[in-house]
Amino acid sequence: MAAVSDLFNPAMEEEGPGPSAKTLLPKLLPSGSAGREWLEHRRATIRPWSHFLDQRRFSRPRNLGELCRRLVRNVEHYQSNYVFVFLGLILYCVITSPMLLVALAVFFGACYILYLRTLQSKLVLFGREVSPAHQYGLAGGISFPFFWLAGAGSAVFWVLGATLVVIGSHAAFHQLEAADGEELQMESV
Repeated sequence: MAAVSDLFNPAMEEEGPGPSAKTLLPKLLPSGSAGREWLEHRRATIRPWSHFLDQRRFSRPRNLGELCRRLVRNVEHYQSNYVFVFLGLILYCVITSPMLLVALAVFFGACYILYLRTLQSKLVLFGREVSPAHQYGLAGGISFPFFWLAGAGSAVFWVLGATLVVIGSHAAFHQLEAADGEELQMESV
């Protein structure tokens, strides 16, 4: 079984059977799409998880200036890692909320039914052809009561709050890289 640090490591060779992120990505996002390019860039710029999670690199900042420098530089340095932390918190929230899973299933089911319907023929309501954007809006409208009952609004705020706490704590307490640390020593003299 691969280590957590190897899951998003672009340098890791793809060997052996089984699906990987590179084989699943083309199926989920169309080639040349902005979302796919963005995700591939995030995967390529991810820092090693062993450095990201190294407990020896955590310490309390000496003053407010150092705290601010750590926040800015760590967010820049570990930006891709933080994106995957955010996605992990979203996944955790969805998996631990059965009603939210039902609401998502209703939404994606309605989108799939509309997609199949448009493959057969154009959808016409009240004598007008309905555009795909309006069809997906209709799917959202159909599934809105399920999202309301599932507490999707509170889930969004929980994910945002948990993300701010986790990322903010990591960025504030994680020591800067060696070159950044040398610069800090020169500034404080």
